Order: sequence, then C-alpha cells, then structure tokens
Amino acid sequence: MSGRGGWWRGKSTPAKVETYTRWSFHTFPFVEVATFALPAFGYVPAPVNWILFLLVSAHAALGAVTASLTLDWTRGRRPLPVRLLWALGTATVVIAVVSLVVALHGPRGTDNGAAAGTVFVGVLSFGIGTLALAVRETRRMVYGVLGAAVGAGAVAVPAGVPAPGAAVAAGAVVLAAGFFTFTSVFSVWLLNAVYELDEARETRARLAVAEERLRFGRDLHDVMGRNLAVVALKSELAVQLARRGRPEAVEQMIEVQRIARETQREVREVVRGYREADLRTELAGAQGVLTAAGIDCEVSGPVTGLPAETQSALGWVVREATTNVLRHGDAGRCTVSLRVAEGRVTLTVENDGAPDIGTGSRTDTDTAEPGRGSGLAGLRERLREVDGVLRAGPAGDDLFRLTAEVPLPPDSVPERAPAPEPGGSPRPVPHPVSEVTS
Repeated sequence: MSGRGGWWRGKSTPAKVETYTRWSFHTFPFVEVATFALPAFGYVPAPVNWILFLLVSAHAALGAVTASLTLDWTRGRRPLPVRLLWALGTATVVIAVVSLVVALHGPRGTDNGAAAGTVFVGVLSFGIGTLALAVRETRRMVYGVLGAAVGAGAVAVPAGVPAPGAAVAAGAVVLAAGFFTFTSVFSVWLLNAVYELDEARETRARLAVAEERLRFGRDLHDVMGRNLAVVALKSELAVQLARRGRPEAVEQMIEVQRIARETQREVREVVRGYREADLRTELAGAQGVLTAAGIDCEVSGPVTGLPAETQSALGWVVREATTNVLRHGDAGRCTVSLRVAEGRVTLTVENDGAPDIGTGSRTDTDTAEPGRGSGLAGLRERLREVDGVLRAGPAGDDLFRLTAEVPLPPDSVPERAPAPEPGGSPRPVPHPVSEVTS
C-alpha cells in the first residue's frame, strides 16, 4: 500500500503506539519553547530575552534527544544514555539558576521578574519529567519531584526571594514536574503494555501451531507404534520358525510385508492430509484458533452435502489461510464464508491488518504472492486436482482476501436454503456457525 497513509497502515499496532509516543515527546520541546521562551520577548528587554530564548531552546533540544535515546533503552535497544542524562540534569540546574538570577537582578519592569520566574519553573519541570524516563521505581520518581521542589525553594531564598514566594515556586515545581513525570511514566507503561500484549498474542498463535503439531505426532504414533510392534513380533516368530525349518515362516514374512505396506500407506495418508482434511473440522478449528489468538472470527455458509474430495480440498485452504492470518499482518477480524451457486462452491477468507505488499489487486492464479511463502502455490496444486482455482490479493485498504472456487460434480446436490412459502416469508434456516461448530 503506497500513497497517503500507506506508511502508517503498514505498521503493526505496537509500532503505531511507539510512533505516537515518540512524536508526543518530540512535541514537548516546541511546547517548552512556546510556553516559556517566546513570552520573554514581550516582557524582558534585549539582550536578556535572547539569552533566555537560546538557553530554553538548547534545553528543549537536549531534552528531545535524551528522551528519544532513553525510550530506546526502555525497549532494550541500546544502553542507558548516562552521559546525556547527566548533561540534561546539569543544564536544567544551570538554566534554572540563570533564569532566577535574571528574575531577581535583571532589568526591572512590570513583568520582567514574572517572565523569568516562569522560565525557572518550566525548565525544572520539563527537565525532571524527561529524566523520569530513566527511572523504573515509582518511589525514586516521587523523590525526584520533591527534591526538585525543595531545591527550587532552597535556591530561591538565598537568592533574595521572600519565603512566601519561594514556597509558591516550590509548589509550582511540584505540580508541573509531577504532571510531566506522570505523563512520561504513563507513556512508557502504555508502550510496554502494548508490546507485551502483542508478544502474548504471538505466543498463543505459536501454541496453537504447536498443538496442531502434537496432534500430527499423536496420529503418526498411533499408526507407526502399533504396526511396528506387530512387525517386530511377527519377524521374531518368523526367525524362530525358520530356525526350526518350519514352512510357516514364509507366511509370517508375507504378513510382515503386508503390514509394512499398509503402514506405508497409512503414514502417507497422515502426512498428506492428516487422514483427509474434514471441512467442518477445519472451519471449527480455524474459528477456535483465531479466537484464541485474539482475532474476531466469523464463519458462515453450508457445509453438509459437499463431495468428500471438495471438502478435503477446501479444508486445506482453510488450514493454510488460518496459518497466513496468524503469521502475517496484524489482523483483528477474519471472516470465512462458504457459498454454493451455479454448480460451484466458493470459499472466501478475508482479514484486515494486511501488511504493505504493494498496490493493486493482484489475483493471478499461477504464482504465489511476494512474502507469502510456498503455501498458496501448494494450495493451487491441490485445487487443480479437483479443477478448482485460487485467487489471493489485497481487497482494499488494509484488507486481504483469499478465494477458492471448486466446481461441483453434476450428481452432487448440497443442501440449499428453503424456498419462500407462497405469500409469506422464507422459512428459517439454521445458523451456519452452529452447523460448523456443533
């Protein structure tokens, strides 16, 4: 998906939340400059206003870089930027003291002292809020906010600020620094929570795949274990009979040969189709697996009455489509519909959260989509055995659709919806989902 919005739609949900969080922190420097530095031009004469503007702008830029690198540290992508954190802390203290000196001993005017005092509180608040990103314990964050407030009061009183004014300044630092600290901590907590939920969802998907592998292993064990035990017993019996010169040894070896061939056939059936993929079972399994993975799955359409070969082929389509939904993209909704019309049965699987795979609605039936592996190519080969076709590709913004069409034999008459009664409404039809999951 290219064009406007394609860059955003191509991101996963955790990546979107991380991008939003980062850009939120990137706006803080502009807020700091616009709120505390620019007003100085209206109240503080030159060149002091330019000094305050440059100092606050430098502090805001340093805070933005520190916040970006510290966010990488919270995600485990880089070491903690200790030097930058020390630099930001030092710059915060120095600029706050300079603004306080300007407020007390700078050019006198009606609002000069108030403007410089606002810079004092603002720089401390943004600095403490950014430094809180590098702290994991809530107790230390509270100590940092209270320490900044006490330090502001302790510096203000010796500098000549009356005690009531120093108390007001300390209270303002507590409120402002506490707000920005809470904002930083909550943003990091939300980002980590989203990533943890996404990892839990992937874990559920992997567990679903592992459960399917265990089912395959149990089927293979049932086939091989029993037959190999019989082969071992009959081979031992044949050896004993052969040593005694008994002609029955030949019959036992013939029986061993027959069991070996039967085992080979059963193993081939297990490997190829898990003893034939049943469409009803695959639909119910897909709905259960996707729901367990946090994906809203709706299944509709008639299942009974379809030929066994058609059900087996479509069952494989459902199995592969479910795997693709779990492994690719970031789906939140998936619909599976089965429709019988004009001598053909059509299976459609559509999901949102499709990854960015280019523009257009690619629906060719001979090659697999880029990045989709060889699963779709294998499905096309299976469908060709029953004269079916497979189409797969984007179906609009953020959607991916897979459609399989299989012709029905002339003598196949699947169940259809009952015709409307004369002068009345159609008779009720059983809900398709209950057909599948019952």
